[in-house]
Amino acid sequence: MAEVKRKKSESFDALFRRFQRRVQSSGRVLQAKKIRFNQKEDNPSKRRTGALRREEKKEEYEYMVRAGKIKPDERRGRGRRR
Repeated sequence: MAEVKRKKSESFDALFRRFQRRVQSSGRVLQAKKIRFNQKEDNPSKRRTGALRREEKKEEYEYMVRAGKIKPDERRGRGRRR
């Protein structure tokens, strides 16, 4: 963290400007913006499990359509936008 001490007879505005310059030059703001939306990658086993589950659900859906239990364009509870 940037640390700034108030000089004698220095206004708050001047102190705050000095603090902001110090923070900008330290690169902390830029670093925070870079990592703001980064997500951690799932571990391989978790990704594999999810992929297998999606395949299973897809096969189940296709079977239900072939069996005539649901209509082809009917997705339960999905609410997908196109």
